Amino acid sequence: MTTTAKPTLQDFLDYLEGLRTQGQVVHDERTQAWMVLGQPEVDEVLHNARVFGSDLSELVPMSDEFTLFAKGNFVQMDDPRHKQLRGMVSRAFTPRFVAGMEPAIHDLTVELLDAAGAEFDLVDALAHPLPVIVIANLLGIPLSDQAVFRRWADTLLDRDVPQDKPIAQIREEITAQVAPVMREMNDYFLEFIKQRRRNPGDDLTSKLTMVEEEGKRLDDVEIVGFVGLLLLAGHITTTATLGNSILTFHENQDAIAEVRRDLSLLPAAIEEVLRLRTPFPRVARVTHEETVLGGVTIPAGQMVLPMLTAANRDERVFPNPSRFDLHREPNHHASFGRGIHVCLGAPLARLEARVALKIMFERYADIQVVEDGVEERNPFAMVAVTKLPLAVRPV
Repeated sequence: MTTTAKPTLQDFLDYLEGLRTQGQVVHDERTQAWMVLGQPEVDEVLHNARVFGSDLSELVPMSDEFTLFAKGNFVQMDDPRHKQLRGMVSRAFTPRFVAGMEPAIHDLTVELLDAAGAEFDLVDALAHPLPVIVIANLLGIPLSDQAVFRRWADTLLDRDVPQDKPIAQIREEITAQVAPVMREMNDYFLEFIKQRRRNPGDDLTSKLTMVEEEGKRLDDVEIVGFVGLLLLAGHITTTATLGNSILTFHENQDAIAEVRRDLSLLPAAIEEVLRLRTPFPRVARVTHEETVLGGVTIPAGQMVLPMLTAANRDERVFPNPSRFDLHREPNHHASFGRGIHVCLGAPLARLEARVALKIMFERYADIQVVEDGVEERNPFAMVAVTKLPLAVRPV
């Protein structure tokens, strides 16, 4: 029996650059989708929500489980419903609200690292529990269910992403595979939201049950999509960013030495990690009308895939795109999206990464990756480590 090796990040990058030899906007016959590779072209797709819509339900039939989850998941909505729902959620999830979480993130990071010792797996010890605990506390969800949340994330992300089938068919097959987990998630969140509506507390979920716009409140099903999205996508993004940062720093020792000498460079270092190891490699759109993109005519009703990883390595915008450059300026990567769908949780992910990495640099004089123990996700689905064993030397 033969097993197929999991593709590496370099395999994924080679695939993208192979497509790019055909142009910055390429129709892929195998997937029956339009691959958008260039940064300006991706930027145009993400900003032009009128032409490039996010509601793919007409192209990809959804199961009942996904339909329920999608009712409050404004990431896959078009305006005006997107604007209405995101606006209501934004009233509870403000930048000031996020900034106020920094002391708690700091204390939790210290607590988790105190328990880690001199050799530990970064994902198990810090990168996974930190954002899960932060978001669970934020939402009021029991911390005792951490293992359940991780199982959900692993089921949704640890899967093959074939490149030889139409995207619509791939999405349909994946939908069928993960439907049981989606059903479990929906039941869990619905019950939790009902409890919060009956007995509100000082948490974001309770606030969402009370947010009003023109006399209308979010119903329980609408809150499910946002709570589920924040819990899963929110913690996965930070977990990936922390792991990707330590791995990238390990591969660029001169840069890490410079950051250690001047921790004010840390935010720039994180942005460069996000560019080089983009956690979510692509998003999906559908054309509402015939349009011209990058000199290529795309008919209406077509699946369009802005490849964020490729856009972030477009040498027309990022000189020496494969180089980790602490002083890259400007660094307008597309890792958190653009336009009306720019990631609502990006400020929280950046804050968690900045606080945690700063504490690690101050705490450890040396951080070494045990390379033969590193395990990564399938980069066609997500660029992230699942295991990152470290050996550290305290200051």
